[in-house]
Amino acid sequence: MTQQPYYETMYILRPDIPEEEVESHLTKYRDILVEAGADVLDNQMRGKRRLAYPIAKHKEGIYVQLSHNGDGQQVAVLEKVMRLSEDVIRYLTVKQEGPLPAPRVVPGSEPAAPQPETTETSA
Repeated sequence: MTQQPYYETMYILRPDIPEEEVESHLTKYRDILVEAGADVLDNQMRGKRRLAYPIAKHKEGIYVQLSHNGDGQQVAVLEKVMRLSEDVIRYLTVKQEGPLPAPRVVPGSEPAAPQPETTETSA
């Protein structure tokens, strides 16, 4: 099995963001990576957790992990958008060495099962 480098971006959103808006942030950053030419391998919301130290007067944050594959240019594009966002209080991108993470199947996005071919005969 080949060892291929990929990137993991962990970012923390403000804890007072409504659930619907969190989903829009996940979609927004995934779309930015796709537009920059990267392949999104995994996008997981890790939930609200207590921070090790207060950041911008917040004691909790919503953690999100984003794994992506590309030539490295997409990292600068993604981090610039995160830096300008008031909803992202911290972010970090790390280049990982090793096997690519297995893609998760998100409920509702499973590909349709192939239908068996039927042949009709006239009698």
